[in-house]
Amino acid sequence: MASLPRKILVVDDEPDLEHLLRRRLRRDVRDGRYELLFARDGFEALEQLKEDRDIELVLSDINMPGMTGLTLLEQIPQVDPHIRAVIVSAYDDMENIRTAMNRGAFDFITKPINFGDLKITIEKTLNHMQQMREALEARDRLVTLQNELDIASRMQQSILPRQFPSPPGYQMFGNMEPAREVGGDFFDVTDLADGRVGLTVADVSGKGVPAALFMMLSRALLKSAATLLPSPSEVLAAVNSALEADNAAAMFVTLFHAMLDPQTGTLQYANGGHNPPLIIHANGSPSLLPTTDGLVLGVVPGFSYGQLSVALEPGDIAILYTDGVTEAVNEADEEFGLQRLEAVFADQRLAGAGAQDICNAIFDAVRRFAGERPQFDDITCLVVMRDG
Repeated sequence: MASLPRKILVVDDEPDLEHLLRRRLRRDVRDGRYELLFARDGFEALEQLKEDRDIELVLSDINMPGMTGLTLLEQIPQVDPHIRAVIVSAYDDMENIRTAMNRGAFDFITKPINFGDLKITIEKTLNHMQQMREALEARDRLVTLQNELDIASRMQQSILPRQFPSPPGYQMFGNMEPAREVGGDFFDVTDLADGRVGLTVADVSGKGVPAALFMMLSRALLKSAATLLPSPSEVLAAVNSALEADNAAAMFVTLFHAMLDPQTGTLQYANGGHNPPLIIHANGSPSLLPTTDGLVLGVVPGFSYGQLSVALEPGDIAILYTDGVTEAVNEADEEFGLQRLEAVFADQRLAGAGAQDICNAIFDAVRRFAGERPQFDDITCLVVMRDG
């Protein structure tokens, strides 16, 4: 579609100037690049500006009867602050030219008018306006996008658990802090029909909106499979098949899923390429859950996931986390690492602390370690503790 002509309002009390400009710019007018409008003084110019909001450029003489060009310059922003003005003055009238520039004139040309310079000045002014318009439109789009991301962030946070199951003798608490407005990590705690509790922590490849969308899909599939299938290995296999079947973007998710039997403390689990959870035993010693050698989900069709079982003994604390915890980096390019995560539990102030306090302590330790280094990855942690 052809663009509309750019409207230029010429303000001058000399009738000959209108005929001269129409003749010199007739090709641009004929080709639809410019549309020339004329006013004899500042009062008439203001009326036209108020009536025609498509005028972009005012080309005005300084010395006119009634309202001068200098006074007109002061009035233009009240009509439309985006209109640009170029003033015309005698070559030796530098004082008025200076005053005009101080009052907001974009540029000036001198009499007698050199029409080559006039054309260059018009093009420069209109190009500037086009760039400003595009910048403002880009700003508006960014504001809209930011608002939408804020809404998406609130929606994403709203689907994560805020109320946690509390079977007798157990405490659970989790949190996720995205590196951007929306993240690719998630965790979940689900009451299962047989009295067991489903525990999940996962990390989607990539960042931002694509990762967030894949996260939502992965979480929905896992939640559905966990309520229908009896074992973690079957849950991972079902989610993997569903993700791989329609994954044109070639994204994947690492995922740890466990089923806890509160009666016995048995933790049955399967690991799809995720960080092995850390167990802090009642005596304070740490250990990692053995891996089940499972692949990330969404890549290999028909993969068979293994599973293992361990006993969560009284006083044990299980820390399910994503690599945003252990791979957090400080200003010296050092990683937080597993040892620093284990060291959190050496703090005597955590003696007798609950799951929420422990989770908060882990996040605080990561933040203190990172210092002023910007967060580059989502941070997620789920704490499950069996009372001593």
